[in-house]
Amino acid sequence: MPDETTFREIRPGEEERFDAFIKDAPRGDYLQSYEWGQMKAKSGWQPIYAVAEQHGEIKAAATVLKKKLPVLSAAFFYTPRGPVMDYRDQETVDLVLEGIRELAGQHNAILLKIDPDISASEPEARETLLQKGFIPARRRGKFDGLQPRHVCRLGLEKDPGEIFKSFSEKTRYNIRLAEKKGVTVKEGDKESLPAFYNILQETCRRDNFLTRGYDYFDSVWEHSVEKGLGKLFLAQYQGECVAGVWVITFGKKAWYLYGASSNQHRNVMPNYALQWHAIRWAREKGCTLYDFLGIPGKLSPNSPAYGLYRFKKGFNSEVTEFIGEFDLPFRRPYYHFWRVAEPAYARTVVSLGRVKQRLKHLTVHGR
Repeated sequence: MPDETTFREIRPGEEERFDAFIKDAPRGDYLQSYEWGQMKAKSGWQPIYAVAEQHGEIKAAATVLKKKLPVLSAAFFYTPRGPVMDYRDQETVDLVLEGIRELAGQHNAILLKIDPDISASEPEARETLLQKGFIPARRRGKFDGLQPRHVCRLGLEKDPGEIFKSFSEKTRYNIRLAEKKGVTVKEGDKESLPAFYNILQETCRRDNFLTRGYDYFDSVWEHSVEKGLGKLFLAQYQGECVAGVWVITFGKKAWYLYGASSNQHRNVMPNYALQWHAIRWAREKGCTLYDFLGIPGKLSPNSPAYGLYRFKKGFNSEVTEFIGEFDLPFRRPYYHFWRVAEPAYARTVVSLGRVKQRLKHLTVHGR
Protein backbone atom coordinates (compact mmCIF):
# COMPACT_ATOMS: atom_id res chain seq x y z
CA MET A 1 0.00 0.00 0.00
CA PRO A 2 1.54 3.34 -1.03
CA ASP A 3 2.29 5.94 1.60
CA GLU A 4 -0.50 8.42 2.11
CA THR A 5 1.20 11.82 1.84
CA THR A 6 -0.51 15.17 1.67
CA PHE A 7 0.37 18.85 1.67
CA ARG A 8 -2.35 21.14 2.94
CA GLU A 9 -3.09 24.34 4.78
CA ILE A 10 -3.73 23.87 8.48
CA ARG A 11 -7.27 23.97 9.80
CA PRO A 12 -8.58 26.13 12.68
CA GLY A 13 -7.55 24.57 15.97
CA GLU A 14 -4.28 23.11 14.60
CA GLU A 15 -2.11 26.11 15.53
CA GLU A 16 -0.55 24.43 18.59
CA ARG A 17 0.16 21.23 16.67
CA PHE A 18 1.78 23.28 13.90
CA ASP A 19 4.00 25.13 16.38
CA ALA A 20 4.84 21.95 18.30
CA PHE A 21 6.39 20.40 15.19
CA ILE A 22 8.50 23.51 14.51
CA LYS A 23 9.63 23.76 18.14
CA ASP A 24 10.87 20.16 18.13
CA ALA A 25 12.48 20.30 14.68
CA PRO A 26 16.29 20.70 14.59
CA ARG A 27 15.87 23.51 12.03
CA GLY A 28 12.86 25.10 13.71
CA ASP A 29 12.78 28.88 14.05
CA TYR A 30 10.45 31.43 15.64
CA LEU A 31 10.14 33.13 12.23
CA GLN A 32 8.16 30.07 11.13
CA SER A 33 5.85 30.12 14.14
CA TYR A 34 2.13 30.75 13.96
CA GLU A 35 2.33 33.89 16.12
CA TRP A 36 5.11 35.46 14.05
CA GLY A 37 2.95 35.01 10.98
CA GLN A 38 0.08 36.71 12.78
CA MET A 39 2.38 39.58 13.70
CA LYS A 40 3.52 39.97 10.08
CA ALA A 41 -0.12 40.07 9.02
CA LYS A 42 -0.30 43.51 10.65
CA SER A 43 2.48 44.87 8.44
CA GLY A 44 1.22 44.03 4.98
CA TRP A 45 1.92 40.29 4.73
CA GLN A 46 -0.58 37.45 4.44
CA PRO A 47 0.53 34.31 6.30
CA ILE A 48 -0.32 30.92 4.84
CA TYR A 49 0.32 27.98 7.19
CA ALA A 50 0.80 24.56 5.64
CA VAL A 51 2.03 21.08 6.60
CA ALA A 52 3.17 17.97 4.80
CA GLU A 53 1.84 14.79 6.43
CA GLN A 54 2.47 11.09 6.07
CA HIS A 55 -0.20 8.86 7.59
CA GLY A 56 -1.29 11.80 9.74
CA GLU A 57 2.21 12.59 11.05
CA ILE A 58 3.65 16.00 10.22
CA LYS A 59 6.85 15.68 8.19
CA ALA A 60 7.29 19.36 7.29
CA ALA A 61 5.77 22.72 8.08
CA ALA A 62 5.90 26.13 6.45
CA THR A 63 4.70 29.61 7.24
CA VAL A 64 4.53 31.13 3.78
CA LEU A 65 4.32 34.90 3.82
CA LYS A 66 2.61 36.46 0.82
CA LYS A 67 3.43 40.01 -0.23
CA LYS A 68 1.73 41.86 -3.08
CA LEU A 69 4.18 43.42 -5.51
CA PRO A 70 3.86 47.09 -6.47
CA VAL A 71 4.02 46.02 -10.14
CA LEU A 72 2.83 43.15 -12.32
CA SER A 73 -0.44 42.68 -10.35
CA ALA A 74 1.27 39.74 -8.72
CA ALA A 75 2.79 38.65 -5.41
CA PHE A 76 5.78 36.80 -4.04
CA PHE A 77 6.11 34.13 -1.37
CA TYR A 78 8.70 34.16 1.41
CA THR A 79 9.31 31.49 4.04
CA PRO A 80 11.80 33.03 6.51
CA ARG A 81 14.10 30.32 7.90
CA GLY A 82 11.92 27.70 6.30
CA PRO A 83 10.30 25.50 5.16
CA VAL A 84 11.05 23.42 8.25
CA MET A 85 11.85 19.91 7.05
CA ASP A 86 14.59 17.35 6.55
CA TYR A 87 16.19 18.47 3.29
CA ARG A 88 17.73 14.99 2.86
CA ASP A 89 14.23 13.49 2.53
CA GLN A 90 13.67 13.93 -1.19
CA GLU A 91 10.05 12.72 -1.07
CA THR A 92 9.12 15.32 1.55
CA VAL A 93 11.04 18.09 -0.23
CA ASP A 94 9.24 17.32 -3.49
CA LEU A 95 5.86 17.19 -1.76
CA VAL A 96 6.39 20.56 -0.05
CA LEU A 97 7.64 22.32 -3.18
CA GLU A 98 4.84 20.95 -5.31
CA GLY A 99 2.31 22.04 -2.68
CA ILE A 100 3.76 25.55 -2.51
CA ARG A 101 3.76 25.69 -6.32
CA GLU A 102 0.02 24.96 -6.29
CA LEU A 103 -0.50 27.69 -3.68
CA ALA A 104 1.47 30.06 -5.88
CA GLY A 105 -0.94 29.43 -8.74
CA GLN A 106 -3.88 30.23 -6.47
CA HIS A 107 -2.27 33.45 -5.20
CA ASN A 108 -0.59 34.63 -8.42
CA ALA A 109 2.87 34.42 -6.84
CA ILE A 110 5.80 34.69 -9.22
CA LEU A 111 8.47 33.28 -6.90
CA LEU A 112 9.24 31.62 -3.58
CA LYS A 113 12.11 33.04 -1.53
CA ILE A 114 13.67 30.91 1.21
CA ASP A 115 16.64 31.23 3.60
CA PRO A 116 16.46 28.01 5.66
CA ASP A 117 18.37 27.21 8.83
CA ILE A 118 20.96 25.19 6.96
CA SER A 119 24.67 25.64 7.59
CA ALA A 120 26.99 26.49 4.71
CA SER A 121 28.95 23.40 5.82
CA GLU A 122 26.13 21.24 4.38
CA PRO A 123 26.75 21.47 0.61
CA GLU A 124 24.40 18.58 -0.13
CA ALA A 125 21.42 20.74 0.90
CA ARG A 126 22.54 23.49 -1.47
CA GLU A 127 22.83 20.96 -4.28
CA THR A 128 19.32 19.72 -3.53
CA LEU A 129 17.92 23.23 -3.86
CA LEU A 130 19.77 23.85 -7.13
CA GLN A 131 18.46 20.55 -8.53
CA LYS A 132 14.90 21.60 -7.61
CA GLY A 133 15.21 24.79 -9.66
CA PHE A 134 16.22 27.29 -6.98
CA ILE A 135 18.46 30.19 -7.94
CA PRO A 136 20.88 31.83 -5.45
CA ALA A 137 19.42 35.24 -4.64
CA ARG A 138 21.37 38.46 -4.99
CA ARG A 139 23.09 39.38 -1.74
CA ARG A 140 21.78 42.58 -0.19
CA GLY A 141 22.71 44.84 2.70
CA LYS A 142 25.48 44.37 5.22
CA PHE A 143 23.88 41.13 6.46
CA ASP A 144 23.68 39.57 2.97
CA GLY A 145 19.93 39.01 2.87
CA LEU A 146 16.52 39.55 4.39
CA GLN A 147 17.77 37.45 7.31
CA PRO A 148 21.42 37.51 8.41
CA ARG A 149 23.59 35.00 6.60
CA HIS A 150 26.05 34.96 9.50
CA VAL A 151 24.95 34.69 13.14
CA CYS A 152 26.66 34.15 16.50
CA ARG A 153 25.37 31.27 18.63
CA LEU A 154 26.09 30.19 22.19
CA GLY A 155 25.36 26.71 23.57
CA LEU A 156 23.67 26.68 26.99
CA GLU A 157 24.18 23.05 28.00
CA LYS A 158 26.80 23.83 30.68
CA ASP A 159 26.01 25.31 34.08
CA PRO A 160 26.06 29.14 34.41
CA GLY A 161 29.45 29.17 36.12
CA GLU A 162 31.09 27.27 33.27
CA ILE A 163 29.34 29.43 30.68
CA PHE A 164 30.62 32.57 32.41
CA LYS A 165 34.18 31.21 32.53
CA SER A 166 34.05 30.64 28.77
CA PHE A 167 33.54 34.34 28.06
CA SER A 168 36.49 36.48 27.06
CA GLU A 169 38.40 38.21 29.83
CA LYS A 170 37.10 41.62 28.71
CA THR A 171 33.48 40.41 28.67
CA ARG A 172 33.76 38.97 32.17
CA TYR A 173 35.36 42.21 33.37
CA ASN A 174 32.59 44.36 31.88
CA ILE A 175 29.85 42.20 33.42
CA ARG A 176 31.48 42.56 36.83
CA LEU A 177 32.00 46.29 36.24
CA ALA A 178 28.29 46.82 35.51
CA GLU A 179 27.41 45.05 38.74
CA LYS A 180 30.00 47.02 40.70
CA LYS A 181 28.71 50.33 39.31
CA GLY A 182 25.16 49.48 40.40
CA VAL A 183 23.55 48.58 37.07
CA THR A 184 20.38 46.57 37.66
CA VAL A 185 18.28 44.58 35.21
CA LYS A 186 14.52 44.34 35.43
CA GLU A 187 11.78 42.79 33.33
CA GLY A 188 9.98 45.39 31.24
CA ASP A 189 6.19 45.66 31.14
CA LYS A 190 3.96 47.19 28.48
CA GLU A 191 4.25 50.62 30.10
CA SER A 192 8.03 50.51 29.62
CA LEU A 193 7.82 49.79 25.89
CA PRO A 194 7.86 53.52 24.92
CA ALA A 195 11.05 54.02 26.95
CA PHE A 196 12.71 51.12 25.13
CA TYR A 197 11.57 52.48 21.78
CA ASN A 198 12.97 55.93 22.56
CA ILE A 199 16.35 54.40 23.38
CA LEU A 200 16.14 52.32 20.19
CA GLN A 201 15.65 55.47 18.12
CA GLU A 202 18.63 57.02 19.89
CA THR A 203 20.67 53.94 18.96
CA CYS A 204 19.55 54.19 15.32
CA ARG A 205 20.63 57.80 15.03
CA ARG A 206 23.99 57.04 16.63
CA ASP A 207 24.74 53.97 14.50
CA ASN A 208 23.01 55.21 11.34
CA PHE A 209 20.46 52.48 10.68
CA LEU A 210 16.70 52.42 10.25
CA THR A 211 14.10 51.08 12.62
CA ARG A 212 10.40 50.40 12.31
CA GLY A 213 7.61 52.51 13.73
CA TYR A 214 6.30 52.11 17.26
CA ASP A 215 3.21 50.23 16.07
CA TYR A 216 5.42 47.43 14.78
CA PHE A 217 7.01 46.89 18.19
CA ASP A 218 3.61 47.10 19.83
CA SER A 219 2.55 44.24 17.56
CA VAL A 220 5.71 42.24 18.36
CA TRP A 221 4.88 42.70 22.04
CA GLU A 222 1.37 41.36 21.50
CA HIS A 223 2.55 38.27 19.63
CA SER A 224 5.64 37.46 21.68
CA VAL A 225 5.64 38.77 25.26
CA GLU A 226 1.88 38.49 25.73
CA LYS A 227 2.00 34.94 24.33
CA GLY A 228 4.79 33.88 26.67
CA LEU A 229 7.37 33.69 23.87
CA GLY A 230 9.65 36.53 24.89
CA LYS A 231 10.77 39.11 27.40
CA LEU A 232 11.93 42.70 27.34
CA PHE A 233 14.75 43.35 29.81
CA LEU A 234 15.81 46.86 30.79
CA ALA A 235 19.04 48.02 32.40
CA GLN A 236 18.75 50.83 34.94
CA TYR A 237 21.46 53.05 36.32
CA GLN A 238 20.84 55.69 38.97
CA GLY A 239 17.10 55.27 38.46
CA GLU A 240 17.33 55.85 34.70
CA CYS A 241 16.62 53.34 31.92
CA VAL A 242 19.84 53.23 29.88
CA ALA A 243 19.57 50.08 27.73
CA GLY A 244 17.30 47.20 26.80
CA VAL A 245 17.22 43.83 25.06
CA TRP A 246 14.29 41.92 23.62
CA VAL A 247 14.64 38.13 23.67
CA ILE A 248 12.41 35.59 21.93
CA THR A 249 12.20 31.91 22.92
CA PHE A 250 10.67 29.15 20.85
CA GLY A 251 11.21 25.52 21.74
CA LYS A 252 14.73 25.12 23.10
CA LYS A 253 16.16 28.13 21.29
CA ALA A 254 16.41 31.80 22.25
CA TRP A 255 17.12 34.77 20.01
CA TYR A 256 18.44 38.22 20.90
CA LEU A 257 15.93 40.02 18.72
CA TYR A 258 16.43 43.74 19.43
CA GLY A 259 18.85 45.77 21.49
CA ALA A 260 19.17 49.45 22.32
CA SER A 261 21.38 51.65 24.47
CA SER A 262 21.35 55.30 25.42
CA ASN A 263 24.21 57.63 24.63
CA GLN A 264 24.41 58.30 28.34
CA HIS A 265 26.25 56.08 30.85
CA ARG A 266 27.63 53.67 28.28
CA ASN A 267 30.77 53.50 30.43
CA VAL A 268 28.94 51.43 33.07
CA MET A 269 28.48 48.60 30.52
CA PRO A 270 24.72 48.01 30.75
CA ASN A 271 24.67 45.93 27.55
CA TYR A 272 26.94 43.32 29.10
CA ALA A 273 24.75 43.08 32.19
CA LEU A 274 21.67 42.67 29.99
CA GLN A 275 23.10 39.89 27.84
CA TRP A 276 24.34 37.92 30.84
CA HIS A 277 20.90 38.25 32.46
CA ALA A 278 19.13 37.19 29.24
CA ILE A 279 21.45 34.20 28.75
CA ARG A 280 20.74 32.91 32.26
CA TRP A 281 17.02 33.51 31.85
CA ALA A 282 16.96 31.56 28.57
CA ARG A 283 18.84 28.68 30.17
CA GLU A 284 16.39 28.60 33.09
CA LYS A 285 13.57 28.29 30.56
CA GLY A 286 15.17 25.14 29.21
CA CYS A 287 16.82 26.66 26.13
CA THR A 288 19.98 24.95 24.89
CA LEU A 289 20.93 27.61 22.32
CA TYR A 290 21.19 31.40 22.53
CA ASP A 291 21.35 33.14 19.14
CA PHE A 292 22.87 36.62 19.10
CA LEU A 293 21.67 36.95 15.49
CA GLY A 294 23.46 38.76 12.73
CA ILE A 295 26.93 40.00 12.03
CA PRO A 296 28.17 41.18 8.61
CA GLY A 297 29.90 38.51 6.57
CA LYS A 298 32.82 40.70 5.52
CA LEU A 299 34.63 42.00 8.57
CA SER A 300 37.95 43.59 9.33
CA PRO A 301 39.19 45.53 12.37
CA ASN A 302 38.57 48.70 10.35
CA SER A 303 34.94 47.83 9.62
CA PRO A 304 32.27 49.98 11.33
CA ALA A 305 30.51 46.76 12.40
CA TYR A 306 33.61 45.14 13.89
CA GLY A 307 32.62 46.30 17.37
CA LEU A 308 29.30 44.45 17.03
CA TYR A 309 31.13 41.25 16.10
CA ARG A 310 33.63 41.67 18.94
CA PHE A 311 30.81 42.24 21.45
CA LYS A 312 28.93 39.09 20.44
CA LYS A 313 32.05 36.98 20.05
CA GLY A 314 33.15 37.97 23.55
CA PHE A 315 30.37 35.77 24.95
CA ASN A 316 32.14 32.74 23.45
CA SER A 317 29.56 32.49 20.68
CA GLU A 318 30.37 30.57 17.52
CA VAL A 319 29.83 32.08 14.09
CA THR A 320 27.41 30.10 11.94
CA GLU A 321 27.15 30.79 8.22
CA PHE A 322 23.92 29.73 6.50
CA ILE A 323 23.67 28.67 2.87
CA GLY A 324 21.90 31.95 2.15
CA GLU A 325 18.86 33.10 0.20
CA PHE A 326 17.39 31.18 -2.72
CA ASP A 327 14.58 31.97 -5.16
CA LEU A 328 12.32 29.46 -6.86
CA PRO A 329 10.73 31.16 -9.90
CA PHE A 330 7.19 30.16 -10.81
CA ARG A 331 6.77 32.54 -13.74
CA ARG A 332 10.22 33.17 -15.18
CA PRO A 333 9.54 36.22 -17.40
CA TYR A 334 7.97 38.05 -14.45
CA TYR A 335 10.71 36.83 -12.14
CA HIS A 336 13.49 38.16 -14.37
CA PHE A 337 11.73 41.51 -14.55
CA TRP A 338 11.50 41.58 -10.76
CA ARG A 339 15.20 40.76 -10.33
CA VAL A 340 15.98 43.86 -12.37
CA ALA A 341 13.39 46.12 -10.71
CA GLU A 342 13.71 44.93 -7.09
CA PRO A 343 17.06 46.62 -6.23
CA ALA A 344 15.72 50.02 -7.32
CA TYR A 345 12.52 49.41 -5.39
CA ALA A 346 14.48 48.43 -2.28
CA ARG A 347 16.65 51.55 -2.51
CA THR A 348 13.55 53.72 -2.80
CA VAL A 349 11.99 52.12 0.27
CA VAL A 350 15.17 52.65 2.29
CA SER A 351 15.52 56.26 1.15
CA LEU A 352 11.93 57.07 2.01
CA GLY A 353 12.39 55.39 5.38
CA ARG A 354 15.42 57.52 6.18
CA VAL A 355 13.61 60.70 5.18
CA LYS A 356 10.59 59.76 7.28
CA GLN A 357 12.76 58.94 10.29
CA ARG A 358 14.68 62.19 9.96
CA LEU A 359 11.51 64.29 9.64
CA LYS A 360 10.05 62.59 12.71
CA HIS A 361 13.21 63.35 14.68
CA LEU A 362 13.12 67.00 13.63
CA THR A 363 9.45 67.30 14.55
CA VAL A 364 9.92 65.74 17.96
CA HIS A 365 13.00 67.77 18.84
CA GLY A 366 11.91 71.03 17.23
CA ARG A 367 14.85 71.26 14.84
